[in-house]
Amino acid sequence: MSLINISNLTFAYDGSYDNIFEEVSFQIDTDWRLGFTGRNGRGKTTFMNLLLGKYEYSGTISSQVSFEYFPFPVEDKEVNTIDVIGDIVPEYVHWELMRELTWLRVAEDVLYRSFASLSNGEQTKVLLAALFLKENSFLLIDEPTNHLDMGARSLVSDYLKSKSGFILVSHDRSFLDNCVDHILSINRTDIEIQRGNFSTWWENKQRQDQYEFAENEKLKKDIKRLEEAAKRTSNWSHEVEKSKNGTRNSGSKVDKGYIGHKAAKMMKRSKSIEQRQQSAMDDKSKLLKNVESAESLKLTQLSYHKHQLVELDHVSIFYEEKQICSDVRFTIEQGDRIALSGQNGSGKSSIIKLICGEDITYTGTFRRGSQLRISYVSQDTSHLRGNLTDFARTHGINESLFKAILRKLDFARVQFEKDMGDFSGGQKKKVLIAKSLCEPAHLHIWDEPLNFIDVISRMQIEELLLEFGPTLLFVEHDREFCEQIATKWVEL
Repeated sequence: MSLINISNLTFAYDGSYDNIFEEVSFQIDTDWRLGFTGRNGRGKTTFMNLLLGKYEYSGTISSQVSFEYFPFPVEDKEVNTIDVIGDIVPEYVHWELMRELTWLRVAEDVLYRSFASLSNGEQTKVLLAALFLKENSFLLIDEPTNHLDMGARSLVSDYLKSKSGFILVSHDRSFLDNCVDHILSINRTDIEIQRGNFSTWWENKQRQDQYEFAENEKLKKDIKRLEEAAKRTSNWSHEVEKSKNGTRNSGSKVDKGYIGHKAAKMMKRSKSIEQRQQSAMDDKSKLLKNVESAESLKLTQLSYHKHQLVELDHVSIFYEEKQICSDVRFTIEQGDRIALSGQNGSGKSSIIKLICGEDITYTGTFRRGSQLRISYVSQDTSHLRGNLTDFARTHGINESLFKAILRKLDFARVQFEKDMGDFSGGQKKKVLIAKSLCEPAHLHIWDEPLNFIDVISRMQIEELLLEFGPTLLFVEHDREFCEQIATKWVEL
């Protein structure tokens, strides 16, 4: 066991006026299984790059261990997988590699195939096995779940639970809950470490948020009372001061010294109340510092003239004479939220393409309602360019609502002026989801919408869907999200 010490860490990118980190200090035990969470764009990958020594910063980072980052870059994917592992860990021991692959349920023949021929899930597992062959290193594991189906996620989570000495960036709550023992969270104004898994951290955060909301309401009442008291006292002192130049009711001459003394006391009391009011406002500014945005939004969906929108009956899909899936049977009815699940390669994307109207070779019966309007969120975000205002106009959606959804999902207003090509992967997916929620549609189809999206935004998207109640067909490997949202499951 040793410690990684971060002291007074301050960092900003060149040309930026805003610090990503400012005077941050904490310690990490190298035996921990540390889950790393925080909103998109808050600096998780930046922090790991600072540990790797990629950027200059002020403050100190001291450690007796080296750092290794996952995923490793693979320059030539056409070489055999065993050669890829040899490039990453030149002095690996073969039986140790086979031990790791066995735990990850990867067959030995994978080693003698080209890396490019492996599925995304197989590639992830192979690179994880190589990572844990590294000795005397603290491992920085950045979003390993993005290409894993639900079964593979469970397997990899159990694998990581048997290890120690890593930081894990993941937005999958079930995945984190199973395999971490501490949480490192980047909040709106600070960084904190707590013992326990994600659910423990989230429960504590909600408790803190509720406390701050209650204190905030109390302070608002105190400020209003103090404002009224200060106003009354100021009026009293003003009236008393005016009476210095007047006369008493009896007609006798005014005692200006007495009146002035009384007015001064009144003014002093007014100033005292004003100072108490300012102090209360200062206290108020310390509250709600890490409470995430929670604006209420009004979303509507088109109503279709029939209850049933789509029907598949004994549908089999073929690609270049190869059968992708067979005997698929389900219907989509208004109000359904259907989770389409299955292993990678089982035909989920092909089913979605068929429903969306692409030219797909199939047998069986497929019916889609006439003039059915579909809003589609694809896995691909590479086409996003330009600013959000032009994007909203191009797609004919309500710009105010579109941006309000993005604000709820933690977009800063300054982000609205930037080119979408410079957005993070999670921010790009949020753009597509916000667009879909704004579109007038009978049916929403989302293909792995949550890749790269931070965990708090995932929960806010859940809240929007449960309140909005759209008809939805979706593919998603985040088990918690599926269990919260799905009214039906279709397993391929």
